[in-house]
Amino acid sequence: MEPPSGPANRKHVPWNRLLLAVSLLTFGTPPTTAQLTIEVVPHLAAEGTDVLLLAHNVAENFLGCSWYRGERVENSQLIASYRIATNTIYPNGTLLIQHVTQKDTGSYTLLITRDDLQTERQTGHLHVHPVLPTPVITSNNSSPWEHKDTVVLTCGPETQNTSYMWWINYQSLSSSTRLELSEDKRTLTVFSVTRNDTGPYVCEARNPVSVRRSDPFTLKVLYPVARPSLQASSTRVTEHEGPVVLTCLTDETGVSIRWFFKGQSLLLTRGMTLSLDNSTLTIDPVSRKDAGDYQCEVSNRANSRKSDPLRLRDLPHPGTASVALVGQAVLSRSLVSH
Repeated sequence: MEPPSGPANRKHVPWNRLLLAVSLLTFGTPPTTAQLTIEVVPHLAAEGTDVLLLAHNVAENFLGCSWYRGERVENSQLIASYRIATNTIYPNGTLLIQHVTQKDTGSYTLLITRDDLQTERQTGHLHVHPVLPTPVITSNNSSPWEHKDTVVLTCGPETQNTSYMWWINYQSLSSSTRLELSEDKRTLTVFSVTRNDTGPYVCEARNPVSVRRSDPFTLKVLYPVARPSLQASSTRVTEHEGPVVLTCLTDETGVSIRWFFKGQSLLLTRGMTLSLDNSTLTIDPVSRKDAGDYQCEVSNRANSRKSDPLRLRDLPHPGTASVALVGQAVLSRSLVSH
């Protein structure tokens, strides 16, 4: 195989990535009068792979072949050529392009010169698609307020000839007046978000040679929490005994709970324990130092609310010391001491 001759267009296809498949592909070409054709293999080319431009129905009696970039036979577009020696096996003129890039997309023309000096010409078309990166979902608002804000989710990066799909809670999008897809389906708009719109969201990018899905994206919707309430477990407790269990009641999910005693953050003393989720406070045994107002507070990323106070009161009584739990309506709970 002779070195390529003529002023090649190296900008698009460097020589070190081009091979006329003479020694690699010495397919025998049976006598035929069929028309010369070019087959691109693989038909859908991914960036970075090797591509063959297979020449079919090449005449047996040809002297040489040349490949040109584009659809016109011009010396300025010559990229490779081969001249047959009299004692060699007839190659089929197939062109191999190694490690194709998107810049290699375009037309390629093969010119065959027969031994009668007649020529045949055929053009093949190569389209190289990028291998897509894993998409990432971004939001225009990282802390939207419930029933107030509109959120736009974008599946990126943007690439040409790519289609996009979305899933919410791993289900396809359902018809909703609060959901809107852009024309190219790369952006999803959620109008007047609610806490039920947290997700997770997943987007998919697809082109002819690759499919990629994003990691799940969870939307953090802010909303005001409702006021919790306190509930006592017992109606009658004796001092130095117990237990007394105070429960913070709330319908909210995904909230944190704190406790307050006499208006200050509660410091657990001996005899006090909290449940793992902080929703219950157990006092066992009960003593006079535990007398005072108790409150619980629930909070999320948006705000916090405290319960009304529940009082553990030390009530004087002739000859005894009594303790009672008193709520908003001042409960009468006589706790007789020993």
